Amino acid sequence: MVTSVLTPPPGSAGIAEILADARARLRRVDPHETAAALRRGAVLIDIRPAAQRAEFGEIPGAVIIERNVLEWRLDPRSDARLPFADSYDLEVIVTCQEGYTSSLAAAALQDLGLHRATDLAGGFAAWRAAGLPVT
Repeated sequence: MVTSVLTPPPGSAGIAEILADARARLRRVDPHETAAALRRGAVLIDIRPAAQRAEFGEIPGAVIIERNVLEWRLDPRSDARLPFADSYDLEVIVTCQEGYTSSLAAAALQDLGLHRATDLAGGFAAWRAAGLPVT
């Protein structure tokens, strides 16, 4: 039996469904909530590629961890983790450019056991639009 390449395989999910499932697990934060969280010690992780950071700017104090290594750098069990990633209770807020990839990334961090991981709704673009500091 030959199936069309346009027919999704059984059990698969489209990206809209995957994104909705990820966001259902998160308590996403807006730019001002993110700024308040940073003041109380949360860690903001910018997963955007270097080209986007160069074009649009950066949030001062954000830790740059590109998406392809995020889980290794933040998993407390990983030999490749960053020194601050030593607790499953770490408050992590992930940002990307517009808040889509960051939702998927935050859900992946929750899968690792980082139960306080979430993302910045609207991403860097929302942060900038809110008039918060950028470099």
